[in-house]
Amino acid sequence: MLKGKNIVLGVTGSIAAYKTANLASMLVKLHANVYVIMTRNACNFINPIVFESLTGNKCMVDTFDRNFQFNIAHVSLASKADLCMIAPASANIIGKIAGGIADDMLSTTVMAMECPVYISPAMNTHMFENAIVQDNLKKLASFGYHIIDPASGHLACGTSGAGKMPEPEDLLQYILFETAYPKDMKGLKVLVTAGPTQEAIDPVRFISNHSTGRMGFSIARCAMLRGASVTLVTGPVAIKEPPFVKVLHITDAADMFEKVRAEYGDSDIIVKAAAVADYTPVTTAQEKIKKSDGDAGLKLKRTQDILAWLGQNRKAGQVLCGFSMETENVLANSRKKLISKNADLIAANSLRESGAGFGTDTNHLTLITADGTADLPMLSKDQAAAALLDELKKIHDAKAAAENGGIAGGKD
Repeated sequence: MLKGKNIVLGVTGSIAAYKTANLASMLVKLHANVYVIMTRNACNFINPIVFESLTGNKCMVDTFDRNFQFNIAHVSLASKADLCMIAPASANIIGKIAGGIADDMLSTTVMAMECPVYISPAMNTHMFENAIVQDNLKKLASFGYHIIDPASGHLACGTSGAGKMPEPEDLLQYILFETAYPKDMKGLKVLVTAGPTQEAIDPVRFISNHSTGRMGFSIARCAMLRGASVTLVTGPVAIKEPPFVKVLHITDAADMFEKVRAEYGDSDIIVKAAAVADYTPVTTAQEKIKKSDGDAGLKLKRTQDILAWLGQNRKAGQVLCGFSMETENVLANSRKKLISKNADLIAANSLRESGAGFGTDTNHLTLITADGTADLPMLSKDQAAAALLDELKKIHDAKAAAENGGIAGGKD
């Protein structure tokens, strides 16, 4: 995802410096070029050799070291960087940058940067809450620096509170958000549904399905990485929420319909990837139904068809996509769904195909539109999400061009 991207990591004097080694490793695995700049105090917590071994690049500490691969190292590195993240960022480096002081390799390089700079404070709670530090952080934010809120918890100094550096996995999300994809969907609002619904029979039992929500979550995350403003309406799943996405949790089909109805109006693209129950119990018992010796019956009623409702009520220019998981006659059944639901695209797959059903890391989608059928290969769900969004953006841009008299393009 980060092939060809130049990421600069600044490391300052904090016990949290060891976490940055994991972050550097993650970036390298995503094929980024990683350059680490350490303050002299940082070298007391972690050896520069660690970063050199992980990144394959010399770790920079001394501004006047003549053994760098760059001429005028701080200027050359600053000009080629796609993003800089200072993690951990001590109160000292925060104060230096806020005051325009450039007296070491890290502060000098940051002063020369035009790329996005993210600062992740890590320090004792009382230091972090100090009015001077807080004022410096506000000052940096006003200059366009991105401040990452620290986590709260037990700190190495023995106190508890705000001041912990977030985990490397969380810091990585900021880097991906900024650099992983071109922001070709910036200005678009995307609504995605994901996961199963649970239709209550009594307080301990419910009707549901095997959906894990992975496909919908991948779509929401990919749209966010491409710059869209994303709302994700999800049923009960065991997946970590994608960052920088508005997530709305629901339980049953009626709840999902109400959330979608409230959110759909200003959406440019709507992707219905949730596996919503078609039927729900007519009545829900208030107490646990006790078993008996005989058979039991359950009377069901139809739930609201959310995709059909969206097709009947969508706004001008909206792009509507539904999913169709079938066990037979995949293409025929999915094309019928395209027409009956008044959708622009149906993403079809077969439960019978290995690797394309519920709970897998991959998916094989066939994209069905009024103009034809595009059969994607077996892809990871992230790759399938990207390919699906490519097609939906084309449809959106074509609609926008038609409305604008043939001038294509998304929103500003």
